[in-house]
Amino acid sequence: MGTQVVIIVGTFVLLLIGLLLGYVLSQLVLGFLTFNLLTFFGTLSLILIFGTLYYVLFWQLRREQSPVAPENMSATAISDRITDNQLKNKLIAKLDGDTAAAERLIEQAKQNYPGMPENWYCERVIDDLEREQS
Repeated sequence: MGTQVVIIVGTFVLLLIGLLLGYVLSQLVLGFLTFNLLTFFGTLSLILIFGTLYYVLFWQLRREQSPVAPENMSATAISDRITDNQLKNKLIAKLDGDTAAAERLIEQAKQNYPGMPENWYCERVIDDLEREQS
C-alpha cells in the first residue's frame, strides 16, 4: 500500500512539474519570458526535478515488478521456493488452470496431514489426482 501511495503522489507531482516545465519553455520560445540567469536556472532545476522524479518513480515500479530474493535467504531456501512454485504450477496445470481448486486441495491436505513441509502438500495432492485419473 505504501508504494502505491508513493507512485500516485509521484505521478501527480511529475505531471505538475511537466506542465510547469512545458509552460516555461513555451513562454521562453515565444519570447514572453526573457532569457536570463533566473529563467535559465529555474528551467534547469525543473528539468532536473522532472528527470530525477521520472527515474525514481519508474525504478520503483521496475523493482516492485521483479521481486528479488532477500539477501538473508540461503540457497536451499531459494531452491525450495522455486520447487514449491514449480509444484504449484504443475498442480494448477493438472486442474486446467483452476487456481482456486488447487488452493482448496492444498488447504484440505494441510488439515488432513498437519505439520508437513509446503511442497509435500503439493506432491500429495498431485499424487492423489494422478491416482484418481488412473
